[in-house]
Amino acid sequence: MRVLVVEDKPRMANLLSRALHREGHTVMVANDGKVALDIGRSTAYDVILLDVMLPGVDGFTVIKTLRDEKCFTPTIILSARDAISDIVRALDLGADDYLTKPFALNNLLARMRAVARRGPSDAPVELRFEDLVLDPGTHELRRGGNVSSLTRTEFALMEVLLRRAGKIVPRDALIEAGWGLDSEVSEGTLYVFIRSLRTKIGEPQLLHTERGVGYTLRS
Repeated sequence: MRVLVVEDKPRMANLLSRALHREGHTVMVANDGKVALDIGRSTAYDVILLDVMLPGVDGFTVIKTLRDEKCFTPTIILSARDAISDIVRALDLGADDYLTKPFALNNLLARMRAVARRGPSDAPVELRFEDLVLDPGTHELRRGGNVSSLTRTEFALMEVLLRRAGKIVPRDALIEAGWGLDSEVSEGTLYVFIRSLRTKIGEPQLLHTERGVGYTLRS
């Protein structure tokens, strides 16, 4: 794989680069956020490994900018910041995974393989239910003449609901899709995102609550 490592600490960048080279990957290193944006925009990579605490432009801004510019290269955040709020923020901005330092190399390699398998697709297939359309290429939700941009989490939730339209999706399945297995996200947080999706779907409403179970898309 072609890997872009964005890390401002020379020792950490060198260790990562050497380890990835030993595994047969081609590695480019960027030492700050501005350089990462320039390289990430201009060159095709299979995976980006992105630190958060960078000089100049931080990692949150890097991932947001790339996603705003429709660059969906699979990106894993590597950071010593382990607060749930930081992890949720990174995923909502468009990161595909978040790994806290220190980490085991085998864990990182497995996550790289996983996100590389998922995308990005050259010709993403739109998901539809009645007049509701989800575009995986732009992360936009369309209905009639209305177009809404979705966060990473909103997109993940909407994708699961659309793929299982007409069926009840349990709350646990939605939390796993939006935040990952073993996440500590509450049902209250899930409801906040469901409410946001309902606003973006508009009327007549298609996203319904199945009390005590989960949510479903139906007429």
